Amino acid sequence: MSVQINNQKTTLAEMLGIKYPIIMAPMFLVSNTAMVIAAGKAGISGSIPALNFKTIPELKAAITELKQLCPAPFGINLIVNKSNFLYKEQLQVCCELKVDYIITSLGSPEETIAAAHQAGVKVFCDVVDVAYAKKVEALGADAIIAVNNQAGGHAGPKPAKELIEELNAACNIPVISAGGVGNHQQYQQILSYGAAGLSIGSIFIASTECGVSQEYKEACVNYGAKDIVMTTKLSGTPCTVIKTPYVEKIGTEQNPLEKLLNKNKQLKKWFKAFTFYNGMKKLNQAAFSATYKTVWCAGPSIEEVKAIRPIAQIVEELVNGK
Repeated sequence: MSVQINNQKTTLAEMLGIKYPIIMAPMFLVSNTAMVIAAGKAGISGSIPALNFKTIPELKAAITELKQLCPAPFGINLIVNKSNFLYKEQLQVCCELKVDYIITSLGSPEETIAAAHQAGVKVFCDVVDVAYAKKVEALGADAIIAVNNQAGGHAGPKPAKELIEELNAACNIPVISAGGVGNHQQYQQILSYGAAGLSIGSIFIASTECGVSQEYKEACVNYGAKDIVMTTKLSGTPCTVIKTPYVEKIGTEQNPLEKLLNKNKQLKKWFKAFTFYNGMKKLNQAAFSATYKTVWCAGPSIEEVKAIRPIAQIVEELVNGK
């Protein structure tokens, strides 16, 4: 059960002790320690996917750096299904070094919640519907991240307002909304639907602290919501990307063989892992080098990105307007 203040669910700002109720969402191959530190200095909380670090020692070093330099709580995102072969070691490191919270994605968070709570670490779980939200609440999740149909990466099927209201009616833990926030008006609107906080990612790609290529950042400035398409080519799970010439060339749907292998019970786990690994290699190339073969993840909120700016400025404009 969540802590209640004046009969309202605890806000994200109250949960984490931050100035504004915002998590800078964990973005694969995009989030880095410099971004998380800058987010903390700007009054919000940053997070990073554990898979942004190729080895466990690199993950340990990053968490240690953030413990020393980040002035605000921060989180680590874990892919908790079988495609992530490093999951158990990543979870152990997060618990040993006591990150402030873990965000779980793409699998059952049961083991994560049990281990994290034993270590005094909060767990927020990505959800896209009420049924799954109730399951993770029953397992002890501290909050749910409501991934709506405007989210970047692995988007959900429902609009923000509908999803937030359904989850608030069905669950007793805070609902953090993910997707569709790129400016001050949208920030206020989503909070007015009853969200305890916001998870915001795509607009931070075009930040000075971000370490991706200049071309990726400029794509977030020059492309808009109409240029975002869903693809299953990268991870086997629908994922939003910018419709570059390369994406147009390769298409966005798995071919018949890929679909068949993905449905085979014996081969499914290994094929998903292969698809995930192969797709992540393409993303890695796209994130850090400017070539024709570019696959850049982003959500429709890049419509609001007009320039490459420091994270502090992005946060200031989000919460206080221009």
